[in-house]
Amino acid sequence: MPEGFESLPVALITGYLGAGKTTLLNHILEDPKGHKVAVIVNDIGEVNIDAGLIEKGGTVQQVDDSLVPLSNGCICCTLKNDLIDQLVNLAKMDRFDYIIIEASGICEPIPIAQTITMMEETAATRGIPEVCHLDNLISVVDANRLAYEFDCGLDFVENKDQYEEEEDIRSLLIQQMEFANIIVLNKVELVNEEQKAQIKAMILALNPGAKIIEASYGKVDVNEMLDTHNFNFEDAYYNEGWVKAMQDEDDDDEHEHHHHDEGELLEYGIETFVYTSRKPFMMDALERYTQEWPDSIIRAKGYLWYNVDPNYLYVFEQAGNQVSTGRDSMWIAACEPEIQQREFERDPSLKDIWDEKYGDRENKIVFIGKDMDKQAIIDAMNACLTDEFDEQQ
Repeated sequence: MPEGFESLPVALITGYLGAGKTTLLNHILEDPKGHKVAVIVNDIGEVNIDAGLIEKGGTVQQVDDSLVPLSNGCICCTLKNDLIDQLVNLAKMDRFDYIIIEASGICEPIPIAQTITMMEETAATRGIPEVCHLDNLISVVDANRLAYEFDCGLDFVENKDQYEEEEDIRSLLIQQMEFANIIVLNKVELVNEEQKAQIKAMILALNPGAKIIEASYGKVDVNEMLDTHNFNFEDAYYNEGWVKAMQDEDDDDEHEHHHHDEGELLEYGIETFVYTSRKPFMMDALERYTQEWPDSIIRAKGYLWYNVDPNYLYVFEQAGNQVSTGRDSMWIAACEPEIQQREFERDPSLKDIWDEKYGDRENKIVFIGKDMDKQAIIDAMNACLTDEFDEQQ
């Protein structure tokens, strides 16, 4: 790295195809407010950088075909090799003070954020200069599409394949909205005030800490996008609505909900509740229920245990029609007595939740949805539980 090198801030822009990422990008590049920005895109051909921005003549030192110099000192480059290599190479050029990564429409933001966070951590542990750090995570969403997706969309879907595809898109939209600092609500001119308020309520249920910026034609204040010092991986991960709901559930003394937007959310039928139970789930019964459960459930996430594998906590999540459960850590109740003893000493509050039969095993799943029949969901979940579990270690 050059002498006196400072870590480059990186913004990641995600958003589904057609949401307006390219328009937003061009808007930033037209007037980057004095920044020299390098943009990494999956494919320059896809991005249609504004012709007026592309430099005429060869005033820039020879660059390969994956780099397009722009007239204002910015540059656009294709994600050719490993993202880490590319970030290091851009930093070495010592010509930029900001990097924007435009993720392809079908991209999940978490892996990219993890890659950059990992680079920061590696630099810290090895005592080498940090190349870059994630500064902001921006998700561009199409207000019109959201109004359709989360309200009356399902009535229009005739054909099953289209429905499956819609559901996968819905799952991706949810991830892109949950894991962002700034959500640019684009194309707001296409929805009415009522729809807009409803969409915002929905976004805040999924991501209570998000800053929502309304935009038409991708026009936003660049200063709100760059150099925000917004991003923190832990915060982003734990800011998701389901984590907040679970924490509220745990803070018993705070049961009068302190969410200023609670009333507003309920006004639009958007609600979050935590399902809890102690008995184990029957895997096949739960799987059957998740395949047919109501469209009113937008997002569910939490942890549970199964009668056939009672030693392990499983992480459960659903968005759209994508449901996954994965084995995670061991329950303390399934550990050796001396480990249990140590855990009790470390955390005396364990005794409060300890059950004679189940130990610390429990199910806790946060549901976020619109016009949910809460009792029906609880009853259906309870119907998937069993008294029996295989106690063999």
